[in-house]
Amino acid sequence: MALPFFYKEDITADTKVIVLDEATSKHIVQVLRMQNGEQLQLTDGKGNLFTCEITDNNRKKCTVAITQTTNHKPSTTNITIAISLLKNTNRFEWFLEKATEIGVAEIVPLICTRTEKQNFKTERLQTILISAMLQSQQCWLPKMSEPVKYKDFIATGNAAQKFIAHCEDVNTKQPITNKLINELTSKLILIGPEGDFTTAEIELALQNNFIPVSLGETRLRTETAGMVAATILMF
Repeated sequence: MALPFFYKEDITADTKVIVLDEATSKHIVQVLRMQNGEQLQLTDGKGNLFTCEITDNNRKKCTVAITQTTNHKPSTTNITIAISLLKNTNRFEWFLEKATEIGVAEIVPLICTRTEKQNFKTERLQTILISAMLQSQQCWLPKMSEPVKYKDFIATGNAAQKFIAHCEDVNTKQPITNKLINELTSKLILIGPEGDFTTAEIELALQNNFIPVSLGETRLRTETAGMVAATILMF
């Protein structure tokens, strides 16, 4: 049976003993009823996995000692999804959860011309990323930036392959298939808001060497388009 799996930020190379926060301690001691001498695992979200032994099962400050450290290399499939914020916060949160489970490396929330304003709750969204990472038993936490304006990101967004998925009916769009994707390079894809990117936004992306692509024959919701793109690029 797999050991219980938790997140602890900023574990340094010389760390031997760790005092866990109250929420994690309560889960270990009161929910899982773990005792001194039992083992669990921690990740720092940066590829490191720590096997630990409980030395003090205090329900507010559970203390563990590291007994083994292993490092997991990041996936060679480095995917960044730059996706418009959504008016429906639940749908955006669903996308974050599923993209993390799939193994996306970075998520950039975009503010596009047609993006409807919403309250970006960084702490809550970061908690969703951590929970999804732990649920899927991964050791790499996706990076997530603060929301950035579309035109500012286009000027700085960098990857070996860059795509924009839009809904305009033009002959320049290509199906995003294995023939188009280079498996050995980093990839970035832009996903627009409800109502799609504007023509000016699409043109700006093309000027910055983004390849226009289609995600299929049907028109997808923003969060669905993000998931379809992530799945195709990852697998």
